[in-house]
Amino acid sequence: MELFLEFVKNTGYYLADFRYLFMICVGILFCFLATAKKYEPLLLLPIGFGIIVGNIPFFKGFGLGIYENNSVLHYLYFGVTSGLYPSIVFLGLGAMTDFSSMLARPKLMLLGAAAQMGIYFTLLSALALGFAPKEAASVAIIGGADGPTSIFLTAKLAPQLIGPIAIAAYSYMALIPIIQPPIMRLLTTRQERLIRMPDTDRPISRKELLCFPIIGVILCCFLAPASIPLLGPFFFGNFMKESRVVDRLAKTASSSIIDTATIFLGFTVGASTQADVFLTIKSVGIFLLGSVAFSIATASGVIFAKIMNIFMKEKINPLLGAAGVSAVPGSAREVHLVGLKEDPTNYLLMHAMACNASGVIGSAICAGVLWSFMMR
Repeated sequence: MELFLEFVKNTGYYLADFRYLFMICVGILFCFLATAKKYEPLLLLPIGFGIIVGNIPFFKGFGLGIYENNSVLHYLYFGVTSGLYPSIVFLGLGAMTDFSSMLARPKLMLLGAAAQMGIYFTLLSALALGFAPKEAASVAIIGGADGPTSIFLTAKLAPQLIGPIAIAAYSYMALIPIIQPPIMRLLTTRQERLIRMPDTDRPISRKELLCFPIIGVILCCFLAPASIPLLGPFFFGNFMKESRVVDRLAKTASSSIIDTATIFLGFTVGASTQADVFLTIKSVGIFLLGSVAFSIATASGVIFAKIMNIFMKEKINPLLGAAGVSAVPGSAREVHLVGLKEDPTNYLLMHAMACNASGVIGSAICAGVLWSFMMR
């Protein structure tokens, strides 16, 4: 009987409390949204299952938990805390990105820059609420709506906040269909939403596509050297794609490599939400600030597009400003769908992808700038 009671005391059923059960329910909700609603399943499914696994109570000292040295999960988590997984994801994103639409209409890059205003507004808000400067910078980057970038910067500045910040960033990316459309409709008139973008852009030569990643990495990384771990692999992946001489490498980077990194990134980030570490007042504040950051980033892009239209003869559909956040390709797809509801013949997807691609670059530069300032 004593052995049986000792065994019972070592089970998760005995060690569980309401915090673990609450987080397991959150993980189940994420899995439900991924499978039933198909909200960004590539992100929510591994994160959701990781939350479930990470919140199964265990007997401390056995080397089981993600925060225990020499555990399997701890070794897998090294890819998050070191910034390895985000860099690999950026390599794959570069190999999948087509910059032809952006190069055909360079002014759309301004919308990607404008959408980063959410980052700096949230930085000031977090500082006002009492967050330490490094923590405030880590929270602010959620406004870029870029999960890998948020994880990378947080790993460098405030590794103790990786769990809540990563979950907040990926949650808002997955909830784009719920968050962005009301903001887009609120800030635009129906007449503005009906603005048609040109069906065809000027043709982009292969030479331009080859030169862009080289020029881009030089300009961006000279401006913010701390962005090299993200933008270096990103532009390298794109150069492999456009070179057309290493198709095997480009396809591997854009498929198996990025998929592997996404699996481990999502699963370990989910597992890092261990209830006794994750559930704090600060985590709640991060979620609230993250929603504000994402909303402001969306609004900033839309408003800046409206301002540009004041000075331009050829008007831009303001909906494109919402794609200036770097949630690829979710925000571009949502802009396209909102435009189609107003006019089924107005195709905005390629133009939105141009803003989306510039948003990826913009958020990585912002992360580099914040890292360089906060480490001084």
